[in-house]
Amino acid sequence: MERRAYFNSVSDQWDDWNREADMLPRLERDLHGFGIRRGERVLDLGCGTGILFEPLLDRVGPEGMVEGVDYARFMVERAAGKHSDARLAGHVADAAFLPFRDGSVDRIVCFSTWPHFPDPQAVLVEAHRVLRPAGILHVWHVDGRDRINAIHRDLGGAVGTDLLVPAALLAAKATRVGFEPLVVLDEDDRYLVSLRRSRM
Repeated sequence: MERRAYFNSVSDQWDDWNREADMLPRLERDLHGFGIRRGERVLDLGCGTGILFEPLLDRVGPEGMVEGVDYARFMVERAAGKHSDARLAGHVADAAFLPFRDGSVDRIVCFSTWPHFPDPQAVLVEAHRVLRPAGILHVWHVDGRDRINAIHRDLGGAVGTDLLVPAALLAAKATRVGFEPLVVLDEDDRYLVSLRRSRM
């Protein structure tokens, strides 16, 4: 509850802290490599104020759908206020209890959010449930793990202990849930673990 209250309290400042124009080249670089196809149903898990909505909508095309999920209601409301598109839906929900049917999502993009999940293993299990067989989960940051962890420690309070684990460790935990690691990057300027759901 403390984390949720924190993110609700900073929702009005979030876009100023995360300058979309500055981030866009790095976002586009990695999104291009994800191979998102037209017609996909993509879940933006931990969507915040919707920084990924437009680039995701561009990629899924007129036949696709983008579902934004965040547990901070004010974040979702701010995101919804900035975007008006029939292919876009926002949901206030916990990442460990998603309001989607089994096997109903083609891809999950979890951008700059993973350290804030109190039970990341439960989120892996839930992601596996809602993804279709061979669906993809991307755990992604456009800064390195050391920098992200330093930022959270410096902020303290509700997010002071929200730390990214080494990418190899996350990938190993995901395999036990039924994911196959596709990309495991733990670099100075990027953190990316892309996982494919088992076909069973």
